[in-house]
Amino acid sequence: MTDEDEMTDEDERFRRRRAIAGLALLAILALLITAIASHGDAHRHRATPDLIVRHALATRLTPAARQAPTHAAEEKAIDSVLAYTPAVTSGGSKGDELALTFDDGPGPYTQQIAATLSRLHVHATFFAIGEEERYFSAGSSLELHSGDVIGDHTETHPMLATLSAHDQREELVEQIARIELLDGPRPRLFRPPYGSFNATTLHLLHELHLLMILWSTDTRDYTLPGVPAIVQSALAGAHPGAIILMHDAGGNRSETIAALPAIVQGLRKRGLEPVTVPRLLLDDPPPRGRPLPTSLAGD
Repeated sequence: MTDEDEMTDEDERFRRRRAIAGLALLAILALLITAIASHGDAHRHRATPDLIVRHALATRLTPAARQAPTHAAEEKAIDSVLAYTPAVTSGGSKGDELALTFDDGPGPYTQQIAATLSRLHVHATFFAIGEEERYFSAGSSLELHSGDVIGDHTETHPMLATLSAHDQREELVEQIARIELLDGPRPRLFRPPYGSFNATTLHLLHELHLLMILWSTDTRDYTLPGVPAIVQSALAGAHPGAIILMHDAGGNRSETIAALPAIVQGLRKRGLEPVTVPRLLLDDPPPRGRPLPTSLAGD
């Protein structure tokens, strides 16, 4: 056999190997296409690399991590409102949202209220008292896990306007520390106990980057007026941008718990959706130029 014959045979073997490899590659590609098509039929979308990455992240990230982009946007919304007012009593009136808020917790009924809200697919804002975290922190932990927001309601629930600047500051920062110890985000919202505040309070809130959240509707659920009365009060004061005040602690809150399903159902029948205060400020902030609220305690 000549060198030319050997080269021809070698070329032939190379061509056969290349053809076999090509057929194998085509078979692999066919299997991949079939798998992707099946995946697309099952989920009615294309299995793009971006989708695969998003799915992997969504199934592996913690609830807090998945909420991070929304939290950042809501933080910016709070800063935006703080740029033109230190306190609000309601959001805007152009949307279909309002905020349900709860004071004086955590307490023995807090977990039931948080669980009831979760069943109703509602997120709310809780203004918590720092010292109560020593006994009922499980309630606050459930709120955080459920996607609710916790604001500052001071450490011991005093009439702030009666305190010195030093004592007011301690009331504010000690509660903040309690929430951070629970791995919650640093509170950005504040509600004064009894609606009591003064110029010193406003100065401290500015330093601590806290926005004071008052309310437009008080259900007076703390007086135990009965479930129908609580429902009627909440719905009577319901309108776009409303901030509705209730309580999750400070006494027997079984009436408040029983009233929540009827309140939420009544709001949704009117086309209103309960959201957290930060979400309300993001979607429908209060307009500029509203008069600054005064102390609701008369001091």
